[in-house]
Amino acid sequence: MTLVEIYMVAGFLLAAYAVVSNDSIQTLGTFLASNSHRPWWVLSLFSSSILVAVLVYGWISNGGDPAYGRLEKFPMPDGGVQFIHVMAPLVLLVLTQFGVPVSTTFLVLTVFAPKNIESMLTKSAIGYVVAFLVALLLYSLVLGKLSEHFHDTKDQEPTATLVALQWASTGFLWAQWLIQDLANIFVFLPRQVELWQLLLAIFALVVMQAIMFFRMGGAIQKIVLSKTGTTDIRAATIVDLIFGVILLVFKEWNNMPMSTTWVFLGLLAGREIAMSRLLGEKTLQETWRLIFTDAGKAFLGLVVSVALAYLAVTFG
Repeated sequence: MTLVEIYMVAGFLLAAYAVVSNDSIQTLGTFLASNSHRPWWVLSLFSSSILVAVLVYGWISNGGDPAYGRLEKFPMPDGGVQFIHVMAPLVLLVLTQFGVPVSTTFLVLTVFAPKNIESMLTKSAIGYVVAFLVALLLYSLVLGKLSEHFHDTKDQEPTATLVALQWASTGFLWAQWLIQDLANIFVFLPRQVELWQLLLAIFALVVMQAIMFFRMGGAIQKIVLSKTGTTDIRAATIVDLIFGVILLVFKEWNNMPMSTTWVFLGLLAGREIAMSRLLGEKTLQETWRLIFTDAGKAFLGLVVSVALAYLAVTFG
């Protein structure tokens, strides 16, 4: 095995673990929070079955490309994967241990094609604003009374129908997220993946999913738990459904990857402002402090991404 091939495999494995540990909590965080009483392996089996279905369907329907065409503007570097490319998921792993919600789209993909950062940044910023406004308006004008009812009856045992609805909304969101973010992992592999490579990738991702569920989300999960009502299965279902629809809309817009982290933080920010006004559990000042803290961590990830991209251009 050549050094380039070692970097390619190492980069893929590191990116897979880092993306699963950091980004997937956006999608599965409310699911984990509201199902923490269930065995971790049941939750892992559910998410892994969707993961396998999305990967296999993408690989078949896109001629061997499980990233759903989102790497069209991210060609493999002329000299192959180098150490500077592997540095991106390494940095992501470190930041994840500190609970920093970094955008893996910026951190990983920017190193491969720095010229695309403006397009990714524009789409991601629009995603944040759209998610923020949608959540703010929905929870202020439409879902306010429902959220108050959830809050007042939070100790009630959810019915089997509610559980089924939440698992369905989680499955929908998880599939939409995977279609967006699989590019962040498969950027280290050839743009057309052979069957044996796909099978090994599926095995690695399923194992890493299991580790994440066993740890019940890790440090990043604290961001979800700090928000109002995320452990309520009814509230979690609505959050997942809104997030999934927003990702679906942006998926159809174009194939340029975007930061799902920014969309997730925008959604939580808009919801949190509305909830603070409705329920009064947090003051508006406390809510804004929480929002700016999350945004600051995401901005830190952007700064690190640009720095790594600069190093890639300079020494790549």
